[in-house]
Amino acid sequence: MSLTRSARYLILPALALVAACGGQDPSVRAGGVPVAGVLVRESGPGTAELRNGQLAAARSGFESVVRGNPERMDALNDLAVAYHLEGHSEAARQLLDEVVIRGTPREQQAALVNLADLYAAEGFLTAAQAHLDAAHAIDGARAEPAWALALLADARGDAEAARLASDALRLDADGAARRFLIFSSPEERAHFEALLAEAVGDRPLAEARWRELRAGRVPSLAQMAQRHLGD
Repeated sequence: MSLTRSARYLILPALALVAACGGQDPSVRAGGVPVAGVLVRESGPGTAELRNGQLAAARSGFESVVRGNPERMDALNDLAVAYHLEGHSEAARQLLDEVVIRGTPREQQAALVNLADLYAAEGFLTAAQAHLDAAHAIDGARAEPAWALALLADARGDAEAARLASDALRLDADGAARRFLIFSSPEERAHFEALLAEAVGDRPLAEARWRELRAGRVPSLAQMAQRHLGD
């Protein structure tokens, strides 16, 4: 499902209203809950650099693509991911809003997941959920929004998290969608790897990742890991 032109212009203020009206959970105001970012392009200038943590080089690569063709919404989305990882959240948000308005369905979907990641990191979990639901509605067969939904549900303590992770794994049986996921910290990656391990039935690996998270630097994820370990 693609967003119509009128829907593209309506969805951003509607979702922003969710963020402004009671969307912030007081329990996570201090640090928020990181989820995951999504790239549109699998390769090209900036992509390998981003995956290797070379953020300045990644930004330069994505900016070179956008300078060459400002209509490249795929590169604009990926540039927004780089901005977010560099700590420029407001700049990232402005670029992602543009992708939601002007992008293809695939680009819109990635941008909505990335906006959800921004809101979740800031503690606006209701807004993050709304953006992920909108992303999933565009194309329910793609696994990236499904993984993000599972991660957010788990961070919120939702009992549906395990089922959502199983659904994501079913959509991503060959691991293709995982190549487009970007994690802003080792803790964020460990959270994903723990959920994935549980979904495939590898409990020892899942427990190892939960223990890493419990000792990590992100309080919200450490608390979540403690809940999983139960000891």
